[in-house]
Amino acid sequence: MDQVAVQATDRFERKREAILDAATELLNSRGVKGLTLSVAAAAVDLSTTSVTYYFKRKDDLAAACMQRGIAVLTDIVQAALAEPTPRARLHTLLSRYLERVRRAAVGEAPPLPVLSDLRALNMPQRGEVAAAYMKVFRRLRQIFETPELAWLSRGRRTARTQMLFEQLFWAAAWLPKYDPEDYGRICERMYDILVGGLAGPQSAWAPLAIPLEELAPRGRQEISRETFLMAATRLINARGYRGASVDKISAELNVTKGSFYHHNDAKDDLVVACFDRTFEVMTRVQRLAMTLPGDQWVQLTSAAATLAEYQLSEHGPLLRTSALAALPETIRKEMVKQSDRVSDRFAAMISDGIAEGSVRPVDPFLAAQMLNANLNAGAELGFWVPDVSQKAAPAVFARPLLMGIFER
Repeated sequence: MDQVAVQATDRFERKREAILDAATELLNSRGVKGLTLSVAAAAVDLSTTSVTYYFKRKDDLAAACMQRGIAVLTDIVQAALAEPTPRARLHTLLSRYLERVRRAAVGEAPPLPVLSDLRALNMPQRGEVAAAYMKVFRRLRQIFETPELAWLSRGRRTARTQMLFEQLFWAAAWLPKYDPEDYGRICERMYDILVGGLAGPQSAWAPLAIPLEELAPRGRQEISRETFLMAATRLINARGYRGASVDKISAELNVTKGSFYHHNDAKDDLVVACFDRTFEVMTRVQRLAMTLPGDQWVQLTSAAATLAEYQLSEHGPLLRTSALAALPETIRKEMVKQSDRVSDRFAAMISDGIAEGSVRPVDPFLAAQMLNANLNAGAELGFWVPDVSQKAAPAVFARPLLMGIFER
């Protein structure tokens, strides 16, 4: 290849990367719904026509951002798997990932894309990105492939792999509270929580039952609203904001569009209502757990077990935080505040447990955010582990974070 051709190729790649950098920022702040070719073009001082030379459609651009992020994840996972033990693999995974996030935060590397809005892509891009994600997911699952963990079934390895990825992805919500130079300390604290769990020296896994019937709405009007929000939540979780159209939600409930708009002024209002319901359920479970006999560990594990079971019950699931990306920024910030209130309540329970000795000394804020993220991710447990039962959900998905990810 002659010098002119090499220079042309380099210019093409530099411009393409600049477009992807800008588009990733937009994707993370606005979701697939808010990413447009014209806005991406303006961010790099190009015309929309010029951007279409690199990416013909919006979904091509969004998919390219996600594929680039998955390539980074793949390199990190491969480095982790080169370590000889599960614990060393986990430590390398966390340290490499947080170092990459740190570099992005200080402008030394492009931002990593939020992958939670993957379902908002159209086909064939959605299928291509999903296939790439599944490939790196299967690779990360190998972190548990060692003789001492042979007791872990394939389903339980899959559930714990989902839990690990969720911890990495949800960290983007709370890491901005810290200075980038502190990410190394955060890595050690996350590692400590994942390996050691939260149980104090004398604490065992024995959550008390909170009847799910106590969380069910009462009254004809409340039941009608609950039915509506459950159907909408399931569709949004399964198909993303864009995929859960008004037509599909109405069809799921066998009601007209007019009936939909009678309940909600717009689809954004519906997403907010689904989030409100989610936070309301989580708060109610926490408050019921606080009335149970026993120490803070019993109350904490009982709340976590109940929410894990709720996700697979006839009343579930709760709305996944992935829906946040599609909301306008002002509304999204308010929803994050509500989520933080749930986490802060868990942090208070953990802090009180540390004081009494039923919970081992950990960073209460980090532990609460990690627990909240884990319980929210339980909405997809049925997808990742299709044969898991409602009653088994707490042991499969809540217990590993509370007792340690490599523990029985």
